[in-house]
Amino acid sequence: MVKKADNPKKLYRSSKNNWLGGVCGGIGEYFEVDPNIVRIVWIALTLASLGFGLLLYIAAWLIIPLNTEQSK
Repeated sequence: MVKKADNPKKLYRSSKNNWLGGVCGGIGEYFEVDPNIVRIVWIALTLASLGFGLLLYIAAWLIIPLNTEQSK
């Protein structure tokens, strides 16, 4: 039988590690990687996809909730 975790990880926008909307900071915290690496990869993918990453960023900014439990 598979036991569920007591506190499953949830994806939030970061309120302490944000530049614009906290999306890349939140993704970095979720996957436990440096958010600057996430930002660089996101920019590279945005440039490679002719701006589609910008639309995904805006959608993520609207959909992913802000983590209000973090202190700045």
